[in-house]
Amino acid sequence: MITKLFAQKMFEGFSIQRWNDRIRPIDLNEMDKSAFKMIIAYFIAKYEEQKGTVINWNKIISAGFFEFLKKVVLSDIKAPVHRKIKEEYPDEFKELNSWVVEQYDTIIDNKKILNNFSKFLSEKEDLEDINYRILRAAHKYSSYREFEIIKTLNPPSPNLEKVEKELLNDLHDFLDFKGLQLLLTKQQLFELVTIIEQLRFQVRWSQTPRIPRTSVLGHSFLVASFSFVLSYELGIELCDKRIYNNFFCGLFHDLPEAVTRDIISPVKRATKALPEIVSKIEDLILEKELYPLVDHQFIDELKYFTKDEFDNKVKIDNNIKKVEFEEINEKYNEDKYYPLDGKIIKLADEMAAFLEAYQSIQYGIKSTHINEGLTYLKNKYKETNNINGLKVKRFFKEFES
Repeated sequence: MITKLFAQKMFEGFSIQRWNDRIRPIDLNEMDKSAFKMIIAYFIAKYEEQKGTVINWNKIISAGFFEFLKKVVLSDIKAPVHRKIKEEYPDEFKELNSWVVEQYDTIIDNKKILNNFSKFLSEKEDLEDINYRILRAAHKYSSYREFEIIKTLNPPSPNLEKVEKELLNDLHDFLDFKGLQLLLTKQQLFELVTIIEQLRFQVRWSQTPRIPRTSVLGHSFLVASFSFVLSYELGIELCDKRIYNNFFCGLFHDLPEAVTRDIISPVKRATKALPEIVSKIEDLILEKELYPLVDHQFIDELKYFTKDEFDNKVKIDNNIKKVEFEEINEKYNEDKYYPLDGKIIKLADEMAAFLEAYQSIQYGIKSTHINEGLTYLKNKYKETNNINGLKVKRFFKEFES
């Protein structure tokens, strides 16, 4: 199970400020950047698959997650300095990576994840690896989009022009990717991405003061990260598609809020029928405003991630079937069945919400809304222990001490 200290370490991503030496209209933090990067990586990779390219999705997911963990620990080292250490002081860079792993050694229980993290940091980057290049392209483009957000507020200067030129030069190396071409030439994919990007501007718990403020976009990456880690805690070897679905469902589960905005849980629970009514309205709006922008070859997948996303389910002959956890393990733990642990996504979602409330209280900012949210989740998981084989009480109990 995810430990309290590991969860809190990941949560620090909301407090790591980006472009901190520039005028910024909004907070730009590492959690939001990582979320947007992985969304861009998803779309770029999908277009490459259409060309017949074989994509190692687990490699992209793992690398994206591990890069985030490293960034959390090394947030004080700016990118140009990090790059110079890497290029000119390889021995020191190797020691630095070992030190990064040590920071997680006592807080990550799962040795497989820890070993994979260590292996990832010790491997030499393969510039010919399509999966690595997709992640690099997504990283560069997401940085460029942040620059576009701040550009108009900052006075023109040679330094600002230099930054823009460097970002565009970096992107030039990846123009063989169709997805990036569509984004830079502002085609339909760009319109879709700018709508999704609005999740960055939507603040969760918007009716109450809270520290740190968290966006729907950043929350989605935290949910995806929790889902990814929890997928390695289920006691069995998951097929690749199951890990893929669990991560990207976590990342896209709040996609409807890009067009409907966030409705807080107490309001959703105001009447018995309201959750279902809201869900139907969201579906209608998505069909009208968002899905027409999605490429027909992967629109069904996005719908799979956003409709009944909290149910365990599989696909059989292209028909979606809701199943129990044990049934997935016994019959459907194969790529061809497209298994998804929706109950894990729900758990990860509520773990993230719990952490948002808990951390704010730790900083001395609390309100009736925050206290009610924290109490609701504490009470819920006092009564619930086994979710898809996970003993979840341990996680919440750690926060009592």
